[in-house]
Amino acid sequence: MNSNYKSRSRAPHRMARPALIAVAAAVALGLTLVGCGEKGLGVRDEGMSKETTSTGVKVLWLGDSIAGAEAPALNAALKASGVEFKDSSSDGGGTIVNSGEEITQMISGATWKQLGKDIESFRPTVIAYQVTTYDWGSKDQQRAAYEKVVDTAKDAGAKVVLVSSPPIKIDGFYKQHEAQMRTAPRAAAEVAGKSGGTVTFFDASQLWGTDASVQKAQRAPDGVHNCQQGAAAFAKWFTEKLGKQESFTPASVDSWAQKSWTGDERYGKLRCAG
Repeated sequence: MNSNYKSRSRAPHRMARPALIAVAAAVALGLTLVGCGEKGLGVRDEGMSKETTSTGVKVLWLGDSIAGAEAPALNAALKASGVEFKDSSSDGGGTIVNSGEEITQMISGATWKQLGKDIESFRPTVIAYQVTTYDWGSKDQQRAAYEKVVDTAKDAGAKVVLVSSPPIKIDGFYKQHEAQMRTAPRAAAEVAGKSGGTVTFFDASQLWGTDASVQKAQRAPDGVHNCQQGAAAFAKWFTEKLGKQESFTPASVDSWAQKSWTGDERYGKLRCAG
């Protein structure tokens, strides 16, 4: 879902280390060369190596630009594990929630339209939706949207994973929606909890914590997105959780951490340290 909505630049915010010591140790392996790379260098699709056995799992990744900054590493980690991956996140959009405001009507409309196309062309076995910073509206509206994606996935023969977003710096743009942004992951967790096991909720606060200003949150200088180390930490965490659910063994970090995704141009735009 590549919409025309663009991410806004934000004030610099300090970088941070991985959330957990175990994650830090694993991600550090092979990441000493991970920097922002050459500007303008797009990430190359690494694909599955000839030695990688396909698991039959196909993940469609949905969300906003935060999910987009996580996607290069997630793509590398999952494909190294034998999982097909399609990034359908959207910079400055990606929400499936229609709050009634013009902006969310436009974004959610584009998201649902693209989702239908992706299901038809990619035929995912797992639709993973990371709660976006645009999931505004009442808790009932949020819940209804998450239930709708569950029904859509069920019709397509796919499972659903709902993922909470990391904590971010709340600036003037987000301040008026701060309360709604807090209820969104709760609504997602409720939908998963009442699904009878057909929907899974991955609580990303296990990785990032809940305070964007602390080291554990691993935000980029803008206080919102992540750089390469944060993307790698997330990819490791997500792939391990999905592996337990879908019964596949995640590839070791050193098999994917130094691939060309580290030079994705988005990290240069985020002013990630080299």
